[in-house]
Amino acid sequence: MGASSAELLLRLIGDHQPAYMAVVFDAGGRDERAELYPQYKQNRDECPADLAPQFELARRASAALGLCAINAVDAEADDVIATLARRAHQAGQKVVIVSSDKDLMQLVIEGQIELLDTMKEEGRGKLYGPREVEEKFGVPPAQLADVLALMGDSSDNLPGVPGIGPKTAAQLIQQLGSVDGLLNGLDKITVRGKDRVQALLREHRDQLLLMRRLVALKEDVPAAP
Repeated sequence: MGASSAELLLRLIGDHQPAYMAVVFDAGGRDERAELYPQYKQNRDECPADLAPQFELARRASAALGLCAINAVDAEADDVIATLARRAHQAGQKVVIVSSDKDLMQLVIEGQIELLDTMKEEGRGKLYGPREVEEKFGVPPAQLADVLALMGDSSDNLPGVPGIGPKTAAQLIQQLGSVDGLLNGLDKITVRGKDRVQALLREHRDQLLLMRRLVALKEDVPAAP
């Protein structure tokens, strides 16, 4: 959040007037995804020296505003957010997740869980419901992890299936519903260049199954309050 942390939080509070609000920080610790795939996030540069102090400023801003600040220890912040979002949803609360992380779009549910990307629309923010997620990725939120597993995610250093891009990934999941459905129905593929795609999926089957496991959000983090 940085120097504008308080401004952003105040704007969110003013615009949405939430009944409850929490801020989640990554706090390091054991990383299960890195244990499964050591290259996970290994392409990221070290945190810039002038950025590191901003995290403490963000924590202070959260405390000054009386917000619940959660340090995600031995769990990724995304998984803590996913856990909190599902719990709130099950309790009948409407949820707005504030993030620019596309992985969290997996959680979106019509009229119940939305994602607000404050980096879009020149700082005004863009709200994503199921329709916006499908417009962006070609599939509804429930199938987004399958598409991400196929196409990969360079920000997390996940290769997906080499040679399969976002468009083909969406078409494959549209046709066969899921990664499992795809791998069990290779003969049913009808996308352009299907012979090449079938060969790629056979060659990278194990990698694809691993990618699917890595991109899935965990919604049962024990440490989440």
